[in-house]
Amino acid sequence: MGFTPPLKRRGTSGDTAETADSAPADALGAASQWRLIGLRLRRHRLAMASAALVCLLALIGAFCEFVAPTTSGDYSAAHTHAPPQRVHVVDTSGGGLDLGPYVYGYDSVRDEETLAREYTVDTSDKVELGFFVEGTPYEMWGVIPADTHLFGTKDPDERVYLLGADRNGRDMLSRIVYGARVSLSIGLLGVALSFVLGVVLGGVSGYLGGRTDNLIQRLIEFTMSIPTIPLWMGLSAAVPREWGPLTTYFAITVILSLIGWTDLARVVRGRFLSLREEDFVLAARLDGCGRSRVIRRHMLPSFTSHIVASLTLSIPLMILAESALSFLGLGLQPPVVSWGVLMQEAQNIHSIAGAPWTLLPGVAVTVAVLALNFIGDGIRDSADPYQ
Repeated sequence: MGFTPPLKRRGTSGDTAETADSAPADALGAASQWRLIGLRLRRHRLAMASAALVCLLALIGAFCEFVAPTTSGDYSAAHTHAPPQRVHVVDTSGGGLDLGPYVYGYDSVRDEETLAREYTVDTSDKVELGFFVEGTPYEMWGVIPADTHLFGTKDPDERVYLLGADRNGRDMLSRIVYGARVSLSIGLLGVALSFVLGVVLGGVSGYLGGRTDNLIQRLIEFTMSIPTIPLWMGLSAAVPREWGPLTTYFAITVILSLIGWTDLARVVRGRFLSLREEDFVLAARLDGCGRSRVIRRHMLPSFTSHIVASLTLSIPLMILAESALSFLGLGLQPPVVSWGVLMQEAQNIHSIAGAPWTLLPGVAVTVAVLALNFIGDGIRDSADPYQ
């Protein structure tokens, strides 16, 4: 007689522990590629923190009219280059304890020799701050009229400059908030157009080869060989000056896309050259799939994660390009508000020496670019199967 192992009873504690231990492994074994990338990305703390920061910046840009204490064009001739105000929370000057955010107003005089306006803190002028306060009227997204701001002065006639004012007495914080919408959206739109050009031309070049490949590669090499700034100057000069701000915005986006698609096209071409001889591609051809279906349904999904990582790393380059164009006077111009346009204030030594807070839009660009780069690095590391 042979040995018969004892039967395991269902519902025992040992079986439960065994099932619990094996369930995660089974789930990971059946997980899709994107789920595995997502699980690895969650362990990348710097990338996740950067993603949260980018989401916050995106929300600020999307609702900039509501978030900003005032509108981007609201000015006060009496507060030109006013310094940042310090926020106070506890007030004991009246003999009691008064809790609530507030700032002190300014006293300003003109220097008789230099004619420069000098500011001193006026402790007798207390400006109370609050949340969801009534302020300068605006139109959300140019459609919905409103006058409620996330924070600001409780008295609509008072002014607050938490990050100082520019040479026209406009609030720098409000203008930086408004600039986030244009600068971040140009990066996203520019990368979207570059993605289409890069994937289509790079895919055609790598899949077809031959004369088509040679023609597209010579076009890429010609575009990459032209110095960047002269190319920007030439393309920007072709934009008519009588165009409105919205038309100019889209024109600058197209210009950045026409310059930024070449790197992605090179990457896609290289991947297509290595994949077109694989067995699964040959099987798709033998099954009767056309070229477009082979590319769209079989080849592109095999390295989509790599494309996503490349696109994430391309967004900061678009933001920097827009900022450089606007800073040089070749891109967006007032009344459009972007971080590059705001940095034009820091082009002279007077602004840097007397009002260093006009450099703060450059800090916003640096923070956004670093955060996007960290996200791109995290996605690239998570998508790498050898990490």
